Parts: sequence; C-alpha cells; structure tokens
Amino acid sequence: MNFFKIIDQLAEVDPDVLGRFDSRRAVFNSLGTAAKRSALAATPLLLSGLFQKAYAGTQSTPVDVLQYALTLELFEQDFYKKVQASAPYAAASAEDKAAIDQIKKHEDSHVTLLKTAITGLSGTPVTGVTFKQAVFDTLVTFKTGAAATSQLGIAQLLEDTGVRAYKGRAGELLGTDLLTVALQIHSVEARHASHIRTMRGQRSWVNPADDLAAHPVYSSGITTTTPPTTFLGYGIPAYTAPSPIENNTKQSGVEITSALGTPYSASDAAAAFDEYLQAAEVLDNSRAGGLVGA
Repeated sequence: MNFFKIIDQLAEVDPDVLGRFDSRRAVFNSLGTAAKRSALAATPLLLSGLFQKAYAGTQSTPVDVLQYALTLELFEQDFYKKVQASAPYAAASAEDKAAIDQIKKHEDSHVTLLKTAITGLSGTPVTGVTFKQAVFDTLVTFKTGAAATSQLGIAQLLEDTGVRAYKGRAGELLGTDLLTVALQIHSVEARHASHIRTMRGQRSWVNPADDLAAHPVYSSGITTTTPPTTFLGYGIPAYTAPSPIENNTKQSGVEITSALGTPYSASDAAAAFDEYLQAAEVLDNSRAGGLVGA
C-alpha cells in the first residue's frame, strides 16, 4: 500500500484534504521513529485513525486527549489531598491511611507524567482543576454510613469513572506512542478502584449488586441539555449514542448469559466486562463535571 499515492488520490477528490491532515500534524509527530511511521503508514489501522481525526467534526487532537486525562488526574489528586487533610482521615486506621497515601502518590506521578507528555507535544497543561469544596464538606465520614456521602464511597465512584474514561478515549491514540502512556495509567486506576472497593467491603469488580450500582457513574448518557464540545479550553469528541451501561450482558452482539453453554447469571456476565464512557458523559453534571470546581 502506497500511503502517499492514497493521499494524492484523496486530494484529487477533495482539495482540502491535505490541509486537514496538516492540522493533525501532532498525530505524526507522536509516532516515534521514521521507520515506525513508515511501517504504520502502510496499515489500514493508521489510515482509519487519520481519516477519523481529519474529518471528524470535533477539535480533538492527541494533546486534547492528554489534557482530558490530566484533568481527571488533577481532579483525583486534589480529592485525595483534601482527604488527607480531613478529620475523618485522621481517625482512620493506619492501614487505611497507608492505602490512601499510596494512591495519592500514584496520582502525583500520573500528573507529572501527563504534564511532561503534553509539554513535549508543545501543549500547555491545564491547571486549577479541583474537587468541589462544597461537595467535599458533606463527606463527614471516612467509609461508614451512606455510600455516596462517605469519602471512600466517593473515591470508589471517582476511580471507577477514571477507568471508564481512559477506556473511552484509548481508540483515539491508536497508532501513537501516547497509547502506551494512557494504558500505563489506566491499569493503575483499575487497581485503585479494586482496592478501594475492597476497603469498603465491596466486591473488587463492578457488579449490579454493588451498594452504589444505581449511581449515574455506572449508567450512560448525559443529563445536560447540550453536551460539551470543549472543557477547560481543550476539545472533546462530539457525543453520539449513549455508551453501554455497566450491567450490560451483551458483548459484540453475543448474549453472555446464554452463549457459554451453561447457566450464567446477569450479574456474572456484567461483572466480566468493564464498559467505557465517552468524554461528554464523564464531564456531564451527573458525574465528574458536577464535581469539578472551587
């Protein structure tokens, strides 16, 4: 496959195509060595990704994806910073404190890595992302009482949201070295979510029987009238159809509860797969968007 011949043919049909590819120059710049670029350019996968970025009616770029990830990491970093300075945390067990302290260190590292990656792509990292103080002030217990009003209950929601959020944007980084950066963080966020669930006495994986299963974090769609197209100055993809909900039992058109030859409960089928959330859903007022602020 001759990549440049394809581009020439496209240009004959659409004279503006080269301009749109040029506006996505960061895609090429993030691919690594010239040899890697040549190899990837010969694959339908890269072409598909480039066409999507060149023609999609969004402002999304690789730097935008990293800015989005940094927003989530700064958000979590500030939340755990507030936890560490709170009275409920001070009264927690040494083991629980050690876990929160370690998670906070991870978030600090994630923030540093993402800032470095964004700067390396000539971007200016977003700043000033905080967990809304008025909401945090309502979290009067560490992990007891109502799940959605305890610090660890909110931590579970944040970590599970983060896992779904990274999954929802990974496809935009296919064919770039930045995908490795995102996946390095995604897997650790999943470990955080699992550990906090264990600390709360919940199952380690998302399950329809969880005490927070009815929270919007585990559903899909948006509650705002108009989905956001930008957030903190960077572009986010246009919202399309709702993402799958976490109690989904059908994967790639296969009904898991009946496809394995033996009885398989809906809870088991749902717990066996994590679902993604689109950026517009994550940043909706019913989820992280309603918690970001002074």
